Amino acid sequence: MQEVILVNEQDEEIGSMEKMEAHEKALLHRAFSVFLFDHNGNMLLQRRADSKYHSPSLWTNACCSHPMPGETVEQAALRRLQEELGFTTYIKKAFHFTYKASFDNGLTEHEFDHVLIGFYEGEMQLNKDEVSEVCYKSMQQIKKAIAQQSHEYTAWFKIAFPLLEDWLTKHQLNATA
Repeated sequence: MQEVILVNEQDEEIGSMEKMEAHEKALLHRAFSVFLFDHNGNMLLQRRADSKYHSPSLWTNACCSHPMPGETVEQAALRRLQEELGFTTYIKKAFHFTYKASFDNGLTEHEFDHVLIGFYEGEMQLNKDEVSEVCYKSMQQIKKAIAQQSHEYTAWFKIAFPLLEDWLTKHQLNATA
């Protein structure tokens, strides 16, 4: 049983709850989204496994999940990168946002989402229970794909992507993130 950290709108901890219960009750909880790039500025995308409990088979950023109680966002992000893709890399926080998205299965993601960025171009060991495939695409290719095939991307990715584009216009993307 995995627990998530319940937070208020300022990301202050107010408790914890079993993950599925928090999603059933649409309670705000802490989450993270990792965006990774190669040295040409192409973004690593993953297609979620067909067996995921929501948003199966959809394209999204490199990794996303929830820190557990007692775990920092960065620790959780590195743990999930290892669990899903079989590697870790240097990451740093870029920004955060809050969103709420309901799914066909009755669950709702209501998350205070910390966006972390980094670089990676090496070997990957995909956990097929989490990820069915990966690829690198340019920001322009992704923007065009979201505009033309929005249904193929996760709800949070479609919210985070333009925020990331905006962040990147104000910050230098370099190998130390």
